[in-house]
Amino acid sequence: MGKTYQEVHSKTPFEPHVLLFPIPFQGPVNCFLKLAELLCVSGIHVTFLNNNHIHGPLLRHTQVLSRFSRYPNFRFETIPDGLEHENPVSGDRFQEVMDAIDVVTKPLFREMIVSGSLSRRSKRPVTVMIVDGVFSFAAEVGFETSTPVLSFETISPCCLWTSYFHLHNLIEVGHLPFKGNDLDEPIKIVVGTEHVLRKRDLAEFCRKKNLSDPEIQRTLKEAKTIPRTQGLILNTFEELDGLILSHMRKLCPNIYTIGPLHSLHEARLIPNKSPKTSFSNSIWKEDQTCLSWLDKFPSKTVVYVSIGSMATLTFDQMLEVWHGLVNSNKPFLWVRRPGSITCENNESIVPNELLEYSQKMGCIIDWAPQEDVLAHRAIGGFLTHSGWNSTLESIVQGIPMICRPFYVDQLVNSRFVGEVWKAGIDVKDTCDRLIIEKAVRDIMDVKRDVFTQTTNTWANLAKESISETGSSSISLSRLIDDIRVMTSTMK
Repeated sequence: MGKTYQEVHSKTPFEPHVLLFPIPFQGPVNCFLKLAELLCVSGIHVTFLNNNHIHGPLLRHTQVLSRFSRYPNFRFETIPDGLEHENPVSGDRFQEVMDAIDVVTKPLFREMIVSGSLSRRSKRPVTVMIVDGVFSFAAEVGFETSTPVLSFETISPCCLWTSYFHLHNLIEVGHLPFKGNDLDEPIKIVVGTEHVLRKRDLAEFCRKKNLSDPEIQRTLKEAKTIPRTQGLILNTFEELDGLILSHMRKLCPNIYTIGPLHSLHEARLIPNKSPKTSFSNSIWKEDQTCLSWLDKFPSKTVVYVSIGSMATLTFDQMLEVWHGLVNSNKPFLWVRRPGSITCENNESIVPNELLEYSQKMGCIIDWAPQEDVLAHRAIGGFLTHSGWNSTLESIVQGIPMICRPFYVDQLVNSRFVGEVWKAGIDVKDTCDRLIIEKAVRDIMDVKRDVFTQTTNTWANLAKESISETGSSSISLSRLIDDIRVMTSTMK
């Protein structure tokens, strides 16, 4: 039998080689790509493993291949997932994606790491795995092969703490499944948030009636697996999540807070960025014309509206939002992702007053370069689904938010935006034109000064965190150093 690469080169230490494996949705892939580039700049070899389902749209709509071609220490790998959809799916098909990964991807990944192209037998073995927290199976393969594993959670730390790490406790004390219809009942058993949470603020899967639901069982497994890994990477900064980080470190002592990741990424790479360089990791085609449309408006006068890459609105809900925007008498830039409005064939019955106002004061597009939009001087408020990337991007720019959440961490995020960070208004579980109109008027006019003061404070703290001596920069440096140490101790 021939000798393995390790046996032949037994006197040669392994070089750091990180495998990044994100869950195949827009937000996580975006974060993982930014981390990948930061690792590449530091000289670490990176293999980015993408499910086929997400890789095609990423290549179609971005310059990611040309951008990463400058790094000889980077390569893409793809892995089948059994999905044949040409476009990314919406959130209501999340379970379909996860089921396909369980059946198709999971065994292929194990083979790849145990004996295949990324194993110890390969020319350049993987020395550290950074996997999405939801991929417990990937972490288990790391444990089996004695490969160091780091969990990267791209959801919010406040959700991870309240609805993931405490899910077992919530079930044990009888909070789940919910009894009765009072969603405003306080949740007081989560350490650090005793005076913050109500039932309605827990992650969306906490509302399920059946505790054997696949999402609940997957989350319970995820919560048990993460503390067994060598560390937990979070897209946040110390000041923002100070309420819960100290408690979380008792469960996961080695936490790397490297957020806001998009800002840290830009700060590290900006010296090499020409005006034509694109950092987009979007799986949807971005409409750049909205930026020139925004140029026509004075500072802080336009409302930006987006429900992200996965959420959907019914036609009636869309009309309520639309009426609220028009009645607020504010110009708006509205992203309506293809497939995000159900029953779109009802467009013909949209009231004329909405269409006429939108032609004069609105801009409705399929997809936007969101980081650039939120950084534009004309944006004064953000009507958002409260996804974690969107929340951080808004905080960085000091933009107050109107939070209308849908899935997973969004419900927790919106509560923290409204009650803890005081950076916006939480309107979860409602979609009423009067509420939307009032919220827009509050953040743009009535309470604008109050929100501006708070959001500017957070924006400054975010900026400090990514400075050379900031907490997030220090965490990133420690992560890179630890990857090298983990590699050097491999046998």
